[in-house]
Formats: sequence, C-alpha cells, structure tokens
Amino acid sequence: MSRKEARQYPKQVVVVSDLHAGCQMALCPPSGARLDSGSLYVPKGPQASLWPVWEEFWRWVEQVTEGQPYDLVVNGDALDGVHHGATTQISHNLADQERLACDILRERVAKAARFFHIRGTEAHVGKSAESEERVAHELGAIPNEEGQHARYDLWLRLGGPKGPLVHFLHHIGTTGSSAYEATAVHKELVESFVEAGRWGDEPPRCIVRSHRHRALRVHIPVADGEALAVVTPAWQMKTAFAWKIPGARLSQPQIGGTIIKFGEEAGLYARSFTRRRERSHEV
Repeated sequence: MSRKEARQYPKQVVVVSDLHAGCQMALCPPSGARLDSGSLYVPKGPQASLWPVWEEFWRWVEQVTEGQPYDLVVNGDALDGVHHGATTQISHNLADQERLACDILRERVAKAARFFHIRGTEAHVGKSAESEERVAHELGAIPNEEGQHARYDLWLRLGGPKGPLVHFLHHIGTTGSSAYEATAVHKELVESFVEAGRWGDEPPRCIVRSHRHRALRVHIPVADGEALAVVTPAWQMKTAFAWKIPGARLSQPQIGGTIIKFGEEAGLYARSFTRRRERSHEV
C-alpha cells in the first residue's frame, strides 16, 4: 500500500465519546469557555482535574499509534445540552456549549487522517442531534450519503478494502448489576451477526458502542479469529442523575477513550485508556 493509500485507509481508529461539553462535571480547557454574555467561565476544583487526564490520554494515543495515521470517531454526546431539569450546565445557551465542544476537539481533529461524528442522545444533543450536527459541520466531519456530518452510525473498514469492518453507534443497553455488565454488549454483537446473515450482508468484525460511560470489551471466536464488541469510557464525572440510578450510584466514574487497531499479524484488537475518579474520602 502506498503512503497516500495508508493515509486514506488507516489501520487504526481513535474513539472518544460522551464529552458532555458544557457540564460542570465534564471537560473544559484551563483557558475557560467564553460565554455569549461576554463572561468567561473558568473550570475549578474537580472539573479542572479532568483536563490533565485528557492531555495524558492524547500522549498515550501518540505512543499506541506509533506515528502512523489514524481516524478519529467521536461516538456521540459531544455536549451536555439542557436536559432532565439539570442545573449543572455552565450555560443553557446551546451556542455556548457547541462552541466549547469545538474548542475541545479542534486540535485533535486536525491531527487525524479522517474525522467522523456519531449522533448521541437527543436529550443532550437536541432533536435529530441538531446541536451535534452543527459541531460536526464546524469541525469538518466527513458527511454520509444524506449529507449529515453527524450521522447515526458508521461502517468503517480499517486498512483498505480487504480490512475488517467496524460498526459504530452511540447507544447500548445498560444494567443495574455489575454481574450482567457484559450481557447487553454480547447480545448486541450476536444480533449484529443475525441481522447481517438475515439479509446476506457482511457482518461487522467489531462493534463500538458508548452511552453507558463504562469501558468494556467482549471477544468471541469466529471462523478466522475473533470478533469483538467495545464500549468506550466517558469524559464526564458523576452527576446528580448518576448518583441515584442502580449500577452507576456505587461505581466510580471511568474516564478515557479507546483505540482499535488492525495488523496483518496481530489481527484486530482494541486497547482502552481508562482512569477513575476516586471515591469520596472517609471522615
């Protein structure tokens, strides 16, 4: 494969999701966020501790990708929106949140070979993901055949026409029990095989989901190796909503992202960078 083709068809993809830009419990650069009023919001306390982890993650990306080109996928919920009566947003002006999401991602998009954006949850990103569409358009995400810069799903082939097929979509089922954390993920992978077989389509070799803010990988054997399902961690700490729901209320926030790689000898595999937010201190 020529250098130009390698750039066009990278063998690795970096996935980040659930940035929830605009939430006081999520990412905001140390320089702050300029608001429509002209005021400057500057992160303090726990929120300020997230940005060094973001920078650490991208240093890890540089090591794992080994200087080779990679695609970037933002797998939904790039901003927090105005939702569920929450009061944790830095601004209820969606233009402020959209601008912040662009500020967080712009440098990272510029370093990727290609950039794709997946639509998240309407409660966060608006009906038909209108806010996320504006962010993806501003950042230059590759549009789908309908012209949507933020798309509902993505079929991406790593390394060119003969490489493995990866399917990206934001949503995945959740559970209130850690004992069944892998159930919905394994089910999603199996159902992907069933649906492909039903219509004679090629099944995905890997599926990538987000939404539940927890990192997980499930591997199952297939004829010529393994298929895998990947769920990405998030970039938001626990909100008031998370403190009351089963499963989330006891767990520590999982912060980070994922890289999926394909090699002729190593095959297809995924690596996740995950950091925790420590539990409350004892008294």
